[in-house]
Amino acid sequence: MDHGSADLGRLEWRRAWRALRGLIADSGRTDLAIEVIDALAGGSFERVFQKFHADPEGRRLLAERPSLLATLMNRDALQELPAGSFGRAYVDFMQAANLRADGLAEAEAIVVQRHGLRPAPDADHDFFAQRGRDMHDLWHVLTGYGMDEAGEAALLAFNLGQVPSLGIALILGASAVIGPNDLRGSWPRYLFRAWRRGRHAVPLMLVPYERLLAQPLEDVRRLLRIQPAREAHPDGILVGNRSPTTQQWMLAAVR
Repeated sequence: MDHGSADLGRLEWRRAWRALRGLIADSGRTDLAIEVIDALAGGSFERVFQKFHADPEGRRLLAERPSLLATLMNRDALQELPAGSFGRAYVDFMQAANLRADGLAEAEAIVVQRHGLRPAPDADHDFFAQRGRDMHDLWHVLTGYGMDEAGEAALLAFNLGQVPSLGIALILGASAVIGPNDLRGSWPRYLFRAWRRGRHAVPLMLVPYERLLAQPLEDVRRLLRIQPAREAHPDGILVGNRSPTTQQWMLAAVR
């Protein structure tokens, strides 16, 4: 994405709205979600990067340059980890959803090709951007939010609690409007709880995930201060999608 553009700081609202309309029509278009976030990044990427760089753990990661994507692409090694471990839970999650670890990298490449964006200004920024992208599915596993439409919205809210992003806020605002609303406002409250859950966790951009994959998943969740799902969402994790024909939501709560 264009983290090194001469237009750094400029908000591309027209491009964001166009991508958002496409995303509303087809929630499976991950490339459009990336485009909304990129169009409204402004100077936020640099601010988040500077916080990362100011932290000793961030500087260690920048110096050592571990490839999170390479680690996550090695399914054979992950499948050999103990049952109940973070890494085994991740690979089981990805196999159940028929996903590849490099799926987001491919979606990002579509956005880059479409807009002819320049690469990040230097190797440090590029490493940081790629690592942030590649940890997305690990956050699915840590939070318990699924790959369905409700799960993706909840993870975006959780993400927003971790990293301020005008683009994510815009997508969430649209989700709150078109979501499965009722007179009690259950859906916006659900998203708020997911945001608060992200806010209370440790800064997850700084986590050395490669060192945690062999540990029990529940231990990792406690270490990262990720509130148990039963406490964050006492009525259960919502799972469901909009009907492509009627746009009505089909939801279920999983405890």
